[in-house]
Amino acid sequence: MEQQDQSMKEGRLTLVLALATLIAAFGSSFQYGYNVAAVNSPALLMQQFYNETYYGRTGEFMEDFPLTLLWSVTVSMFPFGGFIGSLLVGPLVNKFGRKGALLFNNIFSIVPAILMGCSRVATSFELIIISRLLVGICAGVSSNVVPMYLGELAPKNLRGALGVVPQLFITVGILVAQIFGLRNLLANVDGWPILLGLTGVPAALQLVLLPFFPESPRYLLIQKKDEAAAKKALQTLRGWDSVDREVAEIRQEDEAEKAAGFISVLKLFRMRSLRWQLLSIIVLMGGQQLSGVNAIYYYADQIYLSAGIPEEHVQYVTAGTGAVNVVMTFCAVFVVELLGRRLLLLLGFSICLIACCVLTAALALQDTVSWMPYISIVCVISYVIGHALGPSPIPALLVTEIFLQSSRPSAFMVGGSVHWLSNFTVGLIFPFIQEGLGPYSFIVFAVICLLTTIYIFLIVPETKAKTFMEINQIFTKMNKVSEAYPEKEELKELPPVTSEQ
Repeated sequence: MEQQDQSMKEGRLTLVLALATLIAAFGSSFQYGYNVAAVNSPALLMQQFYNETYYGRTGEFMEDFPLTLLWSVTVSMFPFGGFIGSLLVGPLVNKFGRKGALLFNNIFSIVPAILMGCSRVATSFELIIISRLLVGICAGVSSNVVPMYLGELAPKNLRGALGVVPQLFITVGILVAQIFGLRNLLANVDGWPILLGLTGVPAALQLVLLPFFPESPRYLLIQKKDEAAAKKALQTLRGWDSVDREVAEIRQEDEAEKAAGFISVLKLFRMRSLRWQLLSIIVLMGGQQLSGVNAIYYYADQIYLSAGIPEEHVQYVTAGTGAVNVVMTFCAVFVVELLGRRLLLLLGFSICLIACCVLTAALALQDTVSWMPYISIVCVISYVIGHALGPSPIPALLVTEIFLQSSRPSAFMVGGSVHWLSNFTVGLIFPFIQEGLGPYSFIVFAVICLLTTIYIFLIVPETKAKTFMEINQIFTKMNKVSEAYPEKEELKELPPVTSEQ
């Protein structure tokens, strides 16, 4: 009974842990979502600014193609910056720690926020393009470091719920940008620089508040070899002094990894003991972005217009879709520990698969069947619900769970690179797919959803309520390396760890 009470105390959500989660997610993940959506509403106003600036310099307006190209570069700088940010994750978290990396990363938010806010006064669209690259780098770092930081702070029974919080704040950021981007708020001639510049506010708050919260205990003990600091961090996070069991579990992870040392990205690809973990992350991160989530958002407005919604009301319907996304991601925070990661992934990708198939039929028939556009709207909302339940929040959580400390930064670099390159690819080639296939373009995304669902069903194990070492042992069996190069491999067959953390 005393042991059970101790376990319950160790696994509770303390005020310090809750505030650390909120500050990390609001200061970083929120910005990611905000910058995804911030340029959508004022797009025509910004293109007009580009043209007027060019006219002021040359005395003539830009033709359509150069203007479209310049705007495409502006939009695509964000995912390109995200890719660069993903490559910086390993060096930053190893040099500065998880918390230190987040604090350093605020440079890539505050500086571009000032530049974008001043771009109209300075009559320079180049400032916007450079700033989009910088906020992309910020998003690339934060989309990997926040899940890593929170996953290492959380006790195992809360790791799933806290791991979904970053995605929740991404969706909140998208919704806030959509609301601020309403024409009667900031999506107007005078307001759009303010809309873009507001991204620096969460960064400034994080810069002030996050230093008062603990660094990752795992980073302190395994990489900094500072057991006293790790113990103090755990005591602050858990709200009581007896953290010896958790320290012992972290020590055991450290022992398991001593032979491997730091694992670079190249070494990660060569290690047989990490084969299924690495392949799973590549499939999940690729499936997350290539399943059409961005294409759905890009073309939602067209679908709403075809359903007969007046053009001036489309912005409100789009914000409503963003609100659905927030609500479903909020639900995922609470059900991820109840239903597990694997079931949410299977359910989410299956819903997206069905939505893409039905949407294809609805788009093909919308000119011949009067009520078919309304089916398209239902498909868009169903897709958003499905993606918010599993494909959006779970992959980053799994990177934290299925890799140990020495390989985790490199795993996030690989997963983040796949995420951002896939995002960039969809934005680049989907217009051409749509031009070539018309209403049948979503069949491509349906196929990707199907293949990802099959892979998850056959390969991805459940990680709910397991310690990192217990998950380690599941993959040890899958990789069949318990006796292969034990002195060189990261993952080895170890005695079971006690369930309490």
